[in-house]
Amino acid sequence: MTIQIRYFASLREALGAGETLALEPGAPALTVGALREQLIARGGAHAEVLARSRALRAALNQTMCAETAEIADGAEVAFFPPVTGG
Repeated sequence: MTIQIRYFASLREALGAGETLALEPGAPALTVGALREQLIARGGAHAEVLARSRALRAALNQTMCAETAEIADGAEVAFFPPVTGG
């Protein structure tokens, strides 16, 4: 399974524009919240910027979503602060 991850606003400044994440075939279903946890587990800037103590919003395939939303193969997940500028 391959997922495209995008970061916006201050997250983009800290982590870059985004990345592609390839998961093992047959991996269990992944939610947006579980993806965030995997990224936090990397440590470093990911742990700091995506920390649970920070308010973040998420979108799945360009639609706002809850962290319980399940991610399908080929999906795009975006993370951004609650308020972003134009």
